[in-house]
Amino acid sequence: MKYINGDKGKRAREYGFSIIEVVIGVFILGLIAISLGTLQADIFSLHTIFSNNLVAQQEVRQAFKTMIQEVRPASPSSTGAYPIAAASATSFTFYSDIDDDNLRERIRYYLDVGVLKRGVLEPTGVPLVYNPANEIVTTLVKDVIATTTPLFSYYDTNYNGTSDPLPEPVNILAVRLLKISVTVDHNPARPPSATTATTQVSMRNLKDNL
Repeated sequence: MKYINGDKGKRAREYGFSIIEVVIGVFILGLIAISLGTLQADIFSLHTIFSNNLVAQQEVRQAFKTMIQEVRPASPSSTGAYPIAAASATSFTFYSDIDDDNLRERIRYYLDVGVLKRGVLEPTGVPLVYNPANEIVTTLVKDVIATTTPLFSYYDTNYNGTSDPLPEPVNILAVRLLKISVTVDHNPARPPSATTATTQVSMRNLKDNL
């Protein structure tokens, strides 16, 4: 084909890309890639956060189930001590036969740097003694955060659903009902917000209002 008066250069410019156009195209593709990468990272982060939150909620439900089963039948220790050994806003210690061996284990629920733990101590020896060195500790709930509501609240026989809890220091002889309030948040700096769960359990062997 014959080109006249510069038609060849004109056609080349019509069908090609300038350097500026190429740079702009690469820049736009780069922005798209960065945006997609950021979106993917955000989705993964949100998935991780919600997964951790669900795990924490499951831990709380399982912990409540265990605590209710163990606290309700609280009874005098195998050495004759009162059913409740100690009671505070962050710790509760009592005696209960949790393995049906006719011996009452000393059970301790307590908060340790954002972790709700459970300590179990079997009585041993002749005569029987509770040796603190033999306590077996397990984790019940992680990511527990402090709030204005105590982890453990205690109520006497006059509790009607709206009564104030027993004041600190708690008179263990007056305790008839335990209320447990657990607030969990894997990352307080990011959503979702903290989740609070509450349950209560009465100690049937201590009832005096039958």
